[in-house]
Amino acid sequence: MAKDVIIACDFPNAEATYEFLGKFRGRKPFVKIGMELFYSEGPDIVRKIKDAGHKIFVDLKLHDIPNTVRGGMRSLSSLGADMVNVHASGGTAMMEAALEGLTAGGGSERPIIIAVTVLTSTDAARLRGEALVAEPLEKAVEHYASLAARSGLDGVVCSPLEAKRVKSVCGEGFLTVTPGIRFADGSADDQKRIATPEFARENGSDYIVVGRAVTAAADPVAAYERCIAEFIG
Repeated sequence: MAKDVIIACDFPNAEATYEFLGKFRGRKPFVKIGMELFYSEGPDIVRKIKDAGHKIFVDLKLHDIPNTVRGGMRSLSSLGADMVNVHASGGTAMMEAALEGLTAGGGSERPIIIAVTVLTSTDAARLRGEALVAEPLEKAVEHYASLAARSGLDGVVCSPLEAKRVKSVCGEGFLTVTPGIRFADGSADDQKRIATPEFARENGSDYIVVGRAVTAAADPVAAYERCIAEFIG
């Protein structure tokens, strides 16, 4: 599968999103629509951006009882999303139900479905002290990835630091989607486990998700092209 750069469109409304995407003058980058934009504008924002020619990662991180997640995924499957996700900590029954819901939705092509392992804003101290996970963070990521693979999912969200380990456990064809991307001369912001696009490429990431390093840049198009150059070449 070809590598790609996904831009996190974490904007408060459709107007700000369209203004941002308009800067790309005919280019159609792969975009992520997360909770802020989806909850503000509803499902129509996905349909409209999809109709404009973009691939879309709908990043809602479903985590609930299996029946609820099955129904949620059935609804999401009708929007034309190219990628969706759940939390792996919801367990295998929930992840299997999510996959069933996507398949039952009857779209022309099933979206890629991935599971969040450990958020890139979480470090080992927080995982141990607040989530009471005694295992090393890397082991926790590997475990969640194994559960996702066992459930039939296509891959996981992890940090670039763990992508190679995930593939060693789950196979080279198991996708790694990695946020926490920053340029070498950029700010970490609220992320803990970060890496450059070049490191992500070398460590086995299939997709990188880039937010503020592009959306808050003085020249977002140039920042996006820098990501493409460093990650894809």
